[in-house]
Amino acid sequence: MFSGIQPTGDIHIGNYLGAMRNWVRMQDDYDCIFCIVDLHAITIPQEPASLRAKTRELAGLLIAAGIAPERSALFIQSHIAAHSELAWILNCLTPMGWMLRMTQFKEKSDKLREQVSVGLFDYPALMAADILLYDSDYVPVGDDQKQHVELTRDIAIRFNGLFGDTFKVPEPIIPPSGARIMGLDDPTKKMSKSEDKTGHAIYLLDSPDDIRVKIMRATTDSGRGVKFDEARPGLFNLLVIYELFTGKPRPAIEAEFEGKGYGDLKKAVGEAVVEGLRPLQERYREITSDPRYLDDVLAKGAERVRSVAEGVLGEVKRKVGLG
Repeated sequence: MFSGIQPTGDIHIGNYLGAMRNWVRMQDDYDCIFCIVDLHAITIPQEPASLRAKTRELAGLLIAAGIAPERSALFIQSHIAAHSELAWILNCLTPMGWMLRMTQFKEKSDKLREQVSVGLFDYPALMAADILLYDSDYVPVGDDQKQHVELTRDIAIRFNGLFGDTFKVPEPIIPPSGARIMGLDDPTKKMSKSEDKTGHAIYLLDSPDDIRVKIMRATTDSGRGVKFDEARPGLFNLLVIYELFTGKPRPAIEAEFEGKGYGDLKKAVGEAVVEGLRPLQERYREITSDPRYLDDVLAKGAERVRSVAEGVLGEVKRKVGLG
């Protein structure tokens, strides 16, 4: 099982509930590879010192969340050159029309306008290289990334058809609940690391007081009754957050808040998030107190998977006539 996450912005509870926590559970059932995709990060402008700091912060948060270096490989994408090399080869075999169908590029390029880079357009080819380098069977993704995994499958099938059986054709895994935690300020849009509006997201390193304030200010609606109703997105989002942090079933949650108002719900959600993140925050402070520990984990993670990546790349180069 392979998955990657960008070291940009601040990691929020949407990332945690929709991805990181599921990755921790998957360690029981899969051989897991987790990649901090810093090469993907530079497809849009980054401040170098901030990118380096965020890369290390993300590594610490992943371990604090429960990614165990002794069980899973955790490494930084740019530390293994095979990612870039395979991405170029896949570029040369991927029809332009396939790339033009990628909806994320259309959305991001609309915002960047003349600043949009070739790298952003090419992002899916690098993601395909990430996945295919490790003979990945499964790729856990949010539903917004499913299209990129489908493209990866198409690229693998095309390569295998042209040059013989080489790549495994991976399957996406999309969590059934919590895959889309919405913004607290606008519950019709997914919670995003790139959104910097105050009150939009709860970050994993937010203080308890900040968490409570953000929840209390979260957008709801003018309806009555506390029910899981997707037609009431603000209320539904808070209830899903409460459900995922407490582990309580939906009927029990609705019974808990029967006859109560949004204020009672928001207080309960705030406390559930504070207590849910407390162990992670304590573990993060412990991990980052020794910088050498992170350096060691990331170096060992890269060394653990390098031979696999280089082996796959070597076979690809031989089949296309390179070297």
